[in-house]
Amino acid sequence: MQKDRTVRSYAPKYNAPVGCEHCHRMVRHERWCIMVNRAVYYAYLIVAEPDKLTLRDELILHSLGVRWTADVPCGTSRS
Repeated sequence: MQKDRTVRSYAPKYNAPVGCEHCHRMVRHERWCIMVNRAVYYAYLIVAEPDKLTLRDELILHSLGVRWTADVPCGTSRS
């Protein structure tokens, strides 16, 4: 009769530092990362929080026919 063998891993656990949650770099951010590029940060911010849109940008978007609002669930209307 053959005994069951348990395979054990003797490799040490390695805890790598976590990189940037946006560009995933460890030491330096990418040029397009929101942590270093103000224009990209602003674009990220107004998608995440539409009420942060500046009046100037709101007027520009309005003149282009864009209504910048928070997501509305399907089947509902916003007044």
